[in-house]
Amino acid sequence: MIAKHPTAAAGSVSGMVAAALPVEIAVQDVAGARIALEAGAARVELCQALGLGGLTPSAGLIEATVAAVAWTGAAGFVQVLVRPRGGGFVYEADELDTMARDIRMAIALGADGVVVGALTEAGQLDLDAIARFIDAADGADVTVHRAVDASARPVEAVAALAELGVRRVLSSGAAADCRAGLATLQAMVAASGPLEVMAGGGVRIPDIADLAAAGVDAVHLSARGTTTRGGASGPGGGVAGFDITDPGLVRGAVAAARLSR
Repeated sequence: MIAKHPTAAAGSVSGMVAAALPVEIAVQDVAGARIALEAGAARVELCQALGLGGLTPSAGLIEATVAAVAWTGAAGFVQVLVRPRGGGFVYEADELDTMARDIRMAIALGADGVVVGALTEAGQLDLDAIARFIDAADGADVTVHRAVDASARPVEAVAALAELGVRRVLSSGAAADCRAGLATLQAMVAASGPLEVMAGGGVRIPDIADLAAAGVDAVHLSARGTTTRGGASGPGGGVAGFDITDPGLVRGAVAAARLSR
C-alpha cells in the first residue's frame, strides 16, 4: 500500500513512482547523525539516554549535530527529543516550563523540529501542554512521541493531534512493539487526516514491509550497537561500554524501506 502522505516522488520512464518510505534513526551523538545521513535516513531523532527511553540532549550536542549536517541542506533532518526525565509522561508545572524552554533552545540552535509528549493524570494526552509545545516551537516540526501509546484512547488521541497542527506521531500501535500493534497502527492511519503516522517500537528490518503495507508514513528505529571504546569505566564510572549507531542496521533499514514501496 502506498502511504497517504507521500513525501516525494521520482521520475521514471513509466511516469512518477512513489518515494521510499522515510526512515528515522534515534541517535545519541554526532557520529550517529553522520552515519544516518550517509546511509540514506530521512532524519534523526537526537536524544541522550536511550536506555531510559531517551532524554533531552545537551545544547552542545544539538549545536554540534546541526553543524555536522548543515552542509547537506537536508530538510527537516535534525529532530530533537525534549523529555526532562525518565518514567511516565505526567509532568508538573516546573517540568512543563523546562520543556518549553528546551524547545525554544533547540530551535534557536538550529534544530528542524522537536519530539514531545505529555499526559494528564487521567491518562489522556495533555493537549494543553502539547499546544504550549507547538507555540514554543514557533513553526518548526512537532512530533508527538510514544506517550500516545500510554494514553487511554490512542486512536482518538491521534485524531485530536491532527487538529492541533502536530506534524507527526510516533507510535507502536499502543503495543509492546509494532508487530503486535499493527492493527491499531492501521486504525491510526485511518484517523490521522494530514498527520503523519510513524511506526516505532521494536522495529526490525523484516517488519518494514508489513508496516509499509499498513499505510504508515515512516518508520523509526535506534539501530543500536555497543562499543567498549574508551576503556573500562572504573569505580564510579557506571556500566562498561556505551551505545553507538550501527551503520549496517541503518543501511539495512533504508534498503528495506526502499523495497517496500
